[in-house]
Amino acid sequence: MRRRCAVLALWILALAVPRAGAPLWAQQGEKKAAPPPPPPLALKVGDMAPDFTLRDQTFRNQVSLHDFKGKKNVALAFYIFAFTGG
Repeated sequence: MRRRCAVLALWILALAVPRAGAPLWAQQGEKKAAPPPPPPLALKVGDMAPDFTLRDQTFRNQVSLHDFKGKKNVALAFYIFAFTGG
């Protein structure tokens, strides 16, 4: 049983090494171009948000931002890692 586990571990290691070493060899011979700069920010803190329509979480009704104009204050928050595994 130990021998099977050792052989299996060696096979996994042998298959993983070429993939792990490939990026190291590729970086020596060629230079990668720098990633493009991010687009300029369209909104700043305190700017009026553009009108948009989404569905609410309880009854799946359409809700627009302009429905709240002059009635309630609205705070927009963006959760970057919401609904992700990490």
